[in-house]
Amino acid sequence: MNVQAGSPDFVTVASTSAKRRMSLGFGSAVTDRIMTLVSPLALLVVWELAGRAGLLDQRYFPTPSTIFSALHALAVSGELWSHTKASLLRLALGFLVGGIPALAIGIFMGLSRPIRLVVDPLIAATYPVPKSAILPLLLLIFGLGEGSKIAMVAIGVFYPVAINTTAGVLTINKVYFEVGTHFEATKWQVFRTIAFPGALPLIMTGIKLGAGLGLVLIALAEMVGAKQGLGYMIWNSWELLAVDTMYAGVLTIAVIGFVLTVFFNEVERLLVPWNRTS
Repeated sequence: MNVQAGSPDFVTVASTSAKRRMSLGFGSAVTDRIMTLVSPLALLVVWELAGRAGLLDQRYFPTPSTIFSALHALAVSGELWSHTKASLLRLALGFLVGGIPALAIGIFMGLSRPIRLVVDPLIAATYPVPKSAILPLLLLIFGLGEGSKIAMVAIGVFYPVAINTTAGVLTINKVYFEVGTHFEATKWQVFRTIAFPGALPLIMTGIKLGAGLGLVLIALAEMVGAKQGLGYMIWNSWELLAVDTMYAGVLTIAVIGFVLTVFFNEVERLLVPWNRTS
């Protein structure tokens, strides 16, 4: 049967098809969210069963139920919340201190070839240096206080955000910049309407990578010269051979990382709707 574009049959078929696509898209999004919850829960179930069956040595690998009991005791006493609050505050400050300059530098590098030629070799030379190797230097400069820990996170966040932002600007089709030049757009207008929106997909990738690396580095920094924080709690538990408490700290960091990933994924869905893969 031939269907003409202007006929009622064509409209009905098109409307039905659009509704079906919307329904499938919604179902796919819900399925994706469910799968992100199922996989870590399945890992915990397998771990619990293996521990109870004697396949794992509980001196080193206590069962999740034991870890959750320790976690509950830490939460009731308030110790968990004080350590978590200290770590999150340092992470947030370090993220801002490192992320904002990285975003600006990345966009300038993408827009300006001379700036990129000057700055890119510096980033390429310093990025491979292990961030843990510069912790003694930061302790020497900033001391054992908050400064060294915030600086540690800032350095870790800076590189993925700067590198991904630069790559995001460079992937924008040059036609858009030519249109901006043709209409005599100011530098601010080019940034606001072309560079920043066009680079957003890779900027969000850099932010997610930076958040994960920041969590790793804040835990590491808190193991040296700190009296609060999840890293300190883990290290102190190791010194006291409180393995279940040590795992509780590790689990808390894992949960924070998971929540941050889900949060940034939702932010990306709102800010970059055209970049959805499902």
